[in-house]
Amino acid sequence: MPLPKIEEIRDLSDQELNDRIVETKKELFQLRFQKATRQLDKPHQFKHLRHRLAQLMTVERERQLAAANAASDSSAAEE
Repeated sequence: MPLPKIEEIRDLSDQELNDRIVETKKELFQLRFQKATRQLDKPHQFKHLRHRLAQLMTVERERQLAAANAASDSSAAEE
């Protein structure tokens, strides 16, 4: 399974992005739980999920910054 591509994430809506972040965090929790109980079969999934979470949170932050820049640009234009 190759690492996920960020282009796929950029196509998501804000709600889908938030849902995927929550879902990924839950999956990471489950993996940590499996590791603690020695039931983990695929340790490489940690890398994939952490990578996916980083991508999701990066896109979320990019959108926050873009919204903040748009708000500051519109307020500067009003002055």
